[in-house]
Amino acid sequence: MRGVHGILYALFDGDERLDRAAMRAQVQICLNAKVAGIAALGLATEVAKLSFAERQTVMDWVAQDVAGRVPLGFTITGASVAEQVAMVRHAESVGANWLILQPPAVGNYGAEEYLNFFARVMRSTPLPVAIQNAPQYLGRGLSDDDITRLRADHANFTLIKSESSAEGAAKLIAMAGPSLKVFNGRGGLEMIECLDAGCEGFLLAPELIDHAVQVMHLYDAGNRVAALALHQKTLPAITFMMQSIEHLICYGKRIFTARAGLPTFDRSPALRPTAEGLAEVATFAAQFGHFTGQP
Repeated sequence: MRGVHGILYALFDGDERLDRAAMRAQVQICLNAKVAGIAALGLATEVAKLSFAERQTVMDWVAQDVAGRVPLGFTITGASVAEQVAMVRHAESVGANWLILQPPAVGNYGAEEYLNFFARVMRSTPLPVAIQNAPQYLGRGLSDDDITRLRADHANFTLIKSESSAEGAAKLIAMAGPSLKVFNGRGGLEMIECLDAGCEGFLLAPELIDHAVQVMHLYDAGNRVAALALHQKTLPAITFMMQSIEHLICYGKRIFTARAGLPTFDRSPALRPTAEGLAEVATFAAQFGHFTGQP
């Protein structure tokens, strides 16, 4: 599992429907970049805008296109245990290798309620399970003590998907110990520092996935200086995109589609691009060029 995993965007057509051909192209671009794995249905996939049937469709399509070539993960969302377990069952049916659980996006409850919720979903599957612990994006999260309790009771709870600074990741890694791996996100901000802290990998949207994979390969080969230099070239684009999740979906997706030679359509409600934002997209797309194998 170590490495950079691509977390896919939801790509729509002009009628705001999921675009089969564009989603297939996105998977192929990630595979061409030599990702360690592919995942879908996270925040970048705009999962809250997708119906239950559409989430199943995304699972079907991505599983078909990955075809077992790299580990496949799906984020599991839902307002109830029953809904999340139903998504788990579909993920299992298409051959998912691991799952990422999000807290239910309804209400705001105490830690015990979320611990019980996660425990029931974890018990429903033998698959390795991660928890996305991102209170700044999801509005709710678990403390270090909560994570320790869950890990003690569930052997298949093997990974935390964090959205934290390198300092926060270091504290989480020190608390978790060697049996609980930590992946980070945040578009790849502080990627080198997170690796120094002991992060096992990253889940990143694919606009700069080829460069992120190269950074980690250089780092793992012992060439930290070259890895840092390459990462620094991507930082202005990452900083531009990661002002918020809405900003990532608006502009990160457009950097991706510009590099991929694909059209971009939003599903309402959406943050609409400005002329200034589109100018920055064009600058970054030109800087990083087309993906390998693209026209």
